Amino acid sequence: MNTLCDQNNNGFSLNYTTAAHSCLFTAHVSYLIPVLVFLILLIVLMLYPQPCMDKHQVVGVLRQMEKFLKGQEMRFTEGLRIMKSKLATLQNSVSKLPQADQSASPTTCPTLETPAHGTRFGSKYFVGHEVHFTCSQGFHLVGSATRVCRDNGTWTGIGAICKDIAECASNPCQNGGTCVEGVNQYKCTCPQNWSGSHCQHQTQTAPPEWSVMNDPAFSRRPRCAQVNRAQHCSCDAGFHMSGTSDNSICQDVNECEVYRLDKGGKLCIHECVNVPGSYHCSCPSGYKLLPDGRNCEDVDECLSQQHNCSRGTTCINTGGGFQCVNPECPRSHGNISYVKTSPFQCERNPCPMDSRSCHLAPKTVSFHYLSLTSNLQTPATLFRMATAAAPGRTGPDSLRFGIVGGNSRGIFVMQRSDRQTGELILVQQLRGPQEISVDVDMSEYSDRTFQAKHVARVNVLVSPYNF
Repeated sequence: MNTLCDQNNNGFSLNYTTAAHSCLFTAHVSYLIPVLVFLILLIVLMLYPQPCMDKHQVVGVLRQMEKFLKGQEMRFTEGLRIMKSKLATLQNSVSKLPQADQSASPTTCPTLETPAHGTRFGSKYFVGHEVHFTCSQGFHLVGSATRVCRDNGTWTGIGAICKDIAECASNPCQNGGTCVEGVNQYKCTCPQNWSGSHCQHQTQTAPPEWSVMNDPAFSRRPRCAQVNRAQHCSCDAGFHMSGTSDNSICQDVNECEVYRLDKGGKLCIHECVNVPGSYHCSCPSGYKLLPDGRNCEDVDECLSQQHNCSRGTTCINTGGGFQCVNPECPRSHGNISYVKTSPFQCERNPCPMDSRSCHLAPKTVSFHYLSLTSNLQTPATLFRMATAAAPGRTGPDSLRFGIVGGNSRGIFVMQRSDRQTGELILVQQLRGPQEISVDVDMSEYSDRTFQAKHVARVNVLVSPYNF
């Protein structure tokens, strides 16, 4: 390599060699020679006697020497400045030189093989380069579709291979058809009475159990078209193909019967009605079909004023109907009598002070009507009784609850839910239609002394439907 910097007028040179990779600096000191000569002459004059100079001569020599030294000082200072500048330039040049290891070959990644039945895109394996893989028709890629060469000489992702697509893996053949693999294709071998590329068309001559026959309203002619020199026929939704390929017809599918036979659940909560190509749900009298087209809801004839209850009676809504009721108070006997204080409550008239039987008789008798669906899930809480003290008076410190009539079959139980509340619970399922009455009482005690008793007659009205 040639010299980077030759000797210049300022007394410095830079020599660069490829072997040592070093720079040499040479200081130019030629400007110091006049100073040395002057000092030598001064020493000689001091060592060898000379004729004495007068004062003016000495002053002149000293001034010349001072001027000479100032000039040399300026040259020396300027030389130092130039030397520093050259040194900075040299350091900057050296820092830009390539490193020793940069002359080595760039990092590469191993060669990637093209997968069988696939294609590789990308032939450079340097850091940052990408290689892509795709598979031929009938094969799918397993592994990474794209891999990138990393700084450490390895590839991202995992190796790519192309696997044969199993056409039959998705079970494309319907109705018991057998799938036969081919080269990038498959074929369905259909059982008797079925045809089509997926065995989706029925060719049986005998109608299925859920087919509607012998009714022109439930039959249609199929839609047929020529495709690839072959005739293909199809039916509208809600119909199925019946007959032979030369004499086929579309018969209605009885959706109501299909769901009944498959035991996959009822299409309708009450009754399913088959119509050509479809079906609809119907509800019993006293119910209306909900917007979902499947479920039924009871019509509240009392709320909608669709009843014929006469004056003096009260309308009670039941499942699918209504009742007109006018409960009567218990008959008077002895000195015990009742008066009706509301349509559903009677109160005992004041008792004589000496009549123990009157004080033990129910103080109030109330009437309640509950409408239940058939086969209601049990146990189910039907009714609650509680007491509350009148303003300014303390209530009873103890309550006792019980069933006093109408529970001969053990259908109900009465239990306390908290200190002041009792619950009537249904423990056996009731199948409608039927009506059951049960009498429950609540006795009040204060300091273990009987105070009063209240009776509630609960009338349970069970509808014939479980909705």
